[in-house]
Amino acid sequence: MEKRKKTGSYRDQIIRFKQALAGADAVIIGAGAGLSTSAGFVYQGERFETYFSDFGEQYGFRDMYSGGFYPYASKEEFWAYWSRYIWVNRYMNAPKPVYQELFDLIRNQDYFVITTNVDHCFQKAGFDKKRLFYTQGDYGLLQCSTPCHDKTYENEERIRAMVLSQGFEIGADHELVIPPGVTPRMSVPRELLPVCPVCGEPMTMNLRSDNCFVEDEGWHLAAERYENFLRTRGGKVLFLELGVGYNTPVIIKYPFWKMTAGNPDAVYVCINAGEADCPEQIRPRSICIEGDIGQVIEEAKQKKE
Repeated sequence: MEKRKKTGSYRDQIIRFKQALAGADAVIIGAGAGLSTSAGFVYQGERFETYFSDFGEQYGFRDMYSGGFYPYASKEEFWAYWSRYIWVNRYMNAPKPVYQELFDLIRNQDYFVITTNVDHCFQKAGFDKKRLFYTQGDYGLLQCSTPCHDKTYENEERIRAMVLSQGFEIGADHELVIPPGVTPRMSVPRELLPVCPVCGEPMTMNLRSDNCFVEDEGWHLAAERYENFLRTRGGKVLFLELGVGYNTPVIIKYPFWKMTAGNPDAVYVCINAGEADCPEQIRPRSICIEGDIGQVIEEAKQKKE
């Protein structure tokens, strides 16, 4: 489908967004990595240097994402890296309150969220767990690496033990702290390595990266609730797409376009710093805003108030 970016001036777009939200019978939020980026969950720069500079100096990568794919020589080193990664991107709070601002904006609406993000920010911001569908997993869950069974396991206490074993401290609001004079270790004790309680094989993160991803009971229940929401909500539906790119467009972006096209009363809103667009077929009922998501939400809240 042919795409077209412009749907009006920035100021007009904010006004239209506010009007569409006020008139919506239901709001379906589709969130991608750009939303967490707006909230300050960036993988390079100061955050990387604060928590991963030793790994960067040792192996030459300059961002957390690259470090996640490095072929570490041992499981002890692998989990030293990944325990830090999980802690700072799952258990620490986002630097900016963008998720909380989003919740304040839509909390009185009939809403549901589908997201490819795995950082748990929606629940921490107050969104109803039963109105969330995390399609790609959760940094806070482990699974068997083979996998021998379809069950996941919460990992907070194990990850906490791993980061503490490296010399870090955990401060207020789960902040990871390097004590003065301490050089963090780049490995964890062997006894902290997670193994499957059923087959004894190593455990891994519950992240969709290959055909070994475990869709546990909670995943299937969330998928069913999402499908039920889509099936039972008609009329003035607002499809609100936030920070979704083209890595996995078949999960959120393309379905949102299709459902908007199929419902003459629906409105499609795309907020993205660099990829705010829509097909020509739904352009009259689309609002595409290029800009920082947090700033757009803040301005929409002000105009709403």
